[in-house]
Order: sequence, then structure tokens, then C-alpha cells
Amino acid sequence: MASRTYWVETLGCPKNQVDSDKLVGTLTADGMVAASAPDLADLVVVNTCAFIEDAREESVNTILTLGENRRDGAELVVTGCMSERYGDELAAAIPEADAVVGFGVPVTLGSKPKVPAFDLLELPRPPSTAPWAYVKIAEGCDRACGFCAIPTFRGPQRSRTIDSILREVDELEAREIVLVAQDLAAYGRDQGVGDRSIVPLVDQVAQRVDRVRLLYLYPSDLNETLIDSICRTGVPYFDLSLQHVSAPLMRRMKRWGNGAKFLERIERIRSLEPDAAFRSNFIVGYPGETEADHDALLEFVEQAQLDWCGFFAYSAEEGTFAYDLGGQVDRDLAVERLYELNAMQDTITALKRDALVGSSVEVLVDSQGTGRSFREAPEIDGIITVPTEIPVGDIVQLTITGSLGPDLEAS
Repeated sequence: MASRTYWVETLGCPKNQVDSDKLVGTLTADGMVAASAPDLADLVVVNTCAFIEDAREESVNTILTLGENRRDGAELVVTGCMSERYGDELAAAIPEADAVVGFGVPVTLGSKPKVPAFDLLELPRPPSTAPWAYVKIAEGCDRACGFCAIPTFRGPQRSRTIDSILREVDELEAREIVLVAQDLAAYGRDQGVGDRSIVPLVDQVAQRVDRVRLLYLYPSDLNETLIDSICRTGVPYFDLSLQHVSAPLMRRMKRWGNGAKFLERIERIRSLEPDAAFRSNFIVGYPGETEADHDALLEFVEQAQLDWCGFFAYSAEEGTFAYDLGGQVDRDLAVERLYELNAMQDTITALKRDALVGSSVEVLVDSQGTGRSFREAPEIDGIITVPTEIPVGDIVQLTITGSLGPDLEAS
């Protein structure tokens, strides 16, 4: 009898990709095999995103498309953030789905369980199919940012033990490990015993792999000890969750910091590591954002000269402080502000990439003909085009020969 087949469609952030990888490990352990296309699978799983309105729309469209095109008799399961946040509502709105469940909820399809209850954080994963891999070190968040609904459906922070994380790192057999969590730098604070700092974890992962990279750092937690630890890894890449720089607006966001504090922290890092790379994300059009607030953000972007920036229009999320907050910004105005910020940052990024032409860089080859240096996080930043004869997984020293926008060429 042929093995049942599955297809897992993943939407949203790297943390969702880790969840999907662990789900794949469970399905494989149960004897199922991956299908070559979703319309050939016996079981289709959609791991949804619900962070903002656009993500929810993409999730619904994906569910409907896969449901319409699945083979006769195939079962469709919807899971992930959207099912955890809007489970009953989603199930009623999309009868095409055989089940709508959050992770950890047992589901019976036909005569036996197809998606069992499990603790995603501790599930094993198969070795990485790429030379790099995400590793989720904690789930949930204890913060109360005015725009974010994640704590309402992912719950409070729950950190893994260092030993369990290191086992996963070893099993992945990757050359670069990217540590992720909703609030990465707060790792371990919920455990209550021992060293509750992320630094020992970073140091130990760095002993096992060629590269360790950290994503999603809350700026107030980026202290001298953590900065030193990141620089020691040889990957001085700082992904700072800033969101805005106007002090009055930051208070309305229920966030720490302002532009002056952020610039001070960035300059401190550059004094220690002049080649450090920086990424951040900013929300545009948060309730109460004035022209003065927008101008402050433009000035910060010009002064900070970050390598990478993402700008996103504010999305009103039920259950958050800002959902019915006064001072809602007109959507067209928010889009205009987005355009202005993106244009400025695109120029900054392109000039910073141009400046690398002629320099020697260490490149990890991710796939045939493409790779990354420490300056580029996988999937979200630019790439480096490399000679196709260099084997995937090799780390090589190359010279940058050209640039085009966010991407580079090397030989």
C-alpha cells in the first residue's frame, strides 16, 4: 500500500517556518511522504499568518485556492496563527477546510488522527535542506506593545532550555543558525533559575556552527554584554525592533526608546565593530502619528544609515490597545509616507551596497549561484551572485565585483 502524502504551505514569518518544519518531522515520523505538488497530496496543511490584515487576506486566499485545487478525497487542515486567533470564525467562513485548529490540538480526520497534539517547541526536525536554518528558542511574548496581538493568541513567553536548543542545532547539520523568537533578547527570563540571559546560548551555538545570527532584538535589551557576544560570533548583524523614533508616539505604542537613544546605541556598536550591519522595521500611520513624527522618522533614517529597513502601514488589530485609539491616520496619507520612507531607504541601501564593490567578503553559498555574507539574513535581505561551480554549502572568500540595488555580484 502506498504511503499517504502531505503538502505543507507556510505563510508569514520565520517562526512559522520552524513550526512547519516540526510538523513535517511529525508527519514523516508517522510514515507520510512529501508530495511534489499540493494537488497531488492526500493531506494539505496551511500554516497561516494573522499578524496584520494583509497577512490574513493572503492566508484566506491561499486556503481557498488550495482547497479548490486539491485532489478528490484529499483533506485540508488549517493551522497556525490565524486558526489560533480566529478558529471558530474561520471554520464557519471556510467550510472547505476539514479542520481548523491551533497547534497542540488533536485532530481526527477519517478514521485516525492526522494532526496530533504536540509541543511544537520541543518537537524534533529533520536535517536542514539548506546550509542554514531557523531555530525558535522561545514562544510567546510578555510585552504589551499597543499594536501587537501576538500575546493574545501565542500566550506569555515560554523559553526552551539551552540543552534542547543545542540538540536541535546539532540535528539540523547547518552551517548557519538563525535564532528567532517573538522577543529574542528576553530569552530565559521566564525560567526563573540559573543564568537567564541569552548570551550563554549565543556563545554555545557559536561553538557548534560557522555562523549564528539573531533576529528580532528589542532595543532596551541590547546591552553591552549581548553586543559583545554578537560581535564575537563573527556575524555582527543587528536586527533591532525599533518600530518608530518619535518619543510621544513611542509612548502611545507602549514601547521603549526614541531616536536619540537608538542612534546612540547604533553608534556605540559601530565604534566596536565598524563593519556591523543593521536592519530594522518601522510602523507608519500609527494612530496619532503627526507630520512632525513622520519628519522625525525621516531624519532618523537619514542619520542612522541602516543597511536594511522594512516599513509597514499600521494595521488595526482587535484586542490591542491601539485598536480604537483616537487619531487614526488616513490610509492614503500613510501610503504616501510609506513611499517617501521606502524611496529614501532604497537609496541608502543601494549606496551602501555600491561601497562594497572591490572588497573581499566571506560568502556562504546557499544554492547554486547565490550566497550571502554576514550582512545578509536569509530570505529577507539581498543576495550575492557567485560562480555556479562553487558547491552549495561551501564558505568561500570572494571579491565583490558589482552591485544592483540590494544585490551584489562576486567572483
